[in-house]
Amino acid sequence: MSKIRWGVLSTAKIARNHVIPAIQSSSLGEVVAIASRREEQAHAEAAKLGIAKAYGSYEQLLADPDIDAIYNPLPNHLHVPWSIKAMEAGKHVLVEKPVGLDSADAEKLLQAAREHAHLKVMEAFMYRFHPQWQKARELCADIGPIRTIQCEFAYNNREADNIRNSAAMGGGALMDIGCYGISLARFLLDAEPLRVVSHMNLLGYEVDAISQALMVFEQGSASFNCSTKTEGGQWVEAVGENGSLRIHVPFNPIGDTETRLTLKQNGATQAITIGPANHYRAMADHFCDAILHNKPVPTTLEDALANMRVLDAIVASAKEQCWKTL
Repeated sequence: MSKIRWGVLSTAKIARNHVIPAIQSSSLGEVVAIASRREEQAHAEAAKLGIAKAYGSYEQLLADPDIDAIYNPLPNHLHVPWSIKAMEAGKHVLVEKPVGLDSADAEKLLQAAREHAHLKVMEAFMYRFHPQWQKARELCADIGPIRTIQCEFAYNNREADNIRNSAAMGGGALMDIGCYGISLARFLLDAEPLRVVSHMNLLGYEVDAISQALMVFEQGSASFNCSTKTEGGQWVEAVGENGSLRIHVPFNPIGDTETRLTLKQNGATQAITIGPANHYRAMADHFCDAILHNKPVPTTLEDALANMRVLDAIVASAKEQCWKTL
């Protein structure tokens, strides 16, 4: 094979707007099928996106022998069960973040992946594949040791019936975007937190609308604020003993455009421009490369499970109003 043939479970917005176009423009993949529980929806989106096959059920798509890999952007509570079904059908799986509802859910996926060791399975934390994050990690080594990391990530979800407001579907600000604050801290520090403390505000919803957390690592601390009910915005700042680094659009920069970092060191401020990139495309190509050449996936399920364990501790801290040790 020169290209991996992808099937997409559902017509989710992130698939339609970002991941499918990225795979279609990638070097190593092509989207050959899409499925929806409403057959007319599947055909409509397939026509818009130039996808050859459309299925009226997820089971039909998984049964297609011409599909090598599945992209799973279903609601959070369906990540693990349908990813396992995909593996049982002999498909490689790229599953949206967060990988499951909690660490116990993630454990099930990891166990299934170990039982299907010939298949590649990866969590779709796309931001790590943007070159600005590779540069950020390099610069953090220069300005370190890093002592504090701060993160802001917010948007305003005005749709009362949106799945992100459903507890049963694994909604909430922490699950949707707070997981980035956990992941990036672990990524930049290359370590796991020792303890956490947090606060959640539901604002009358079933799930958290605004959450804050503080994570203590051996070398310093990392904090984040995430919200689905305030003015949108995002930034990350890492401060070390020898300088600071600000990432202005850390998680969803516009594809194929430049991004910018600001480095402060020795009394001087330097703007660093990162060339045009599409992290969804880079993620897809890295995953396809792992399949084609039987290499380890760049982000392991063990890493995904570690992120979920921190998320669990943050949830427990908010509920019990105390520090939680990991």
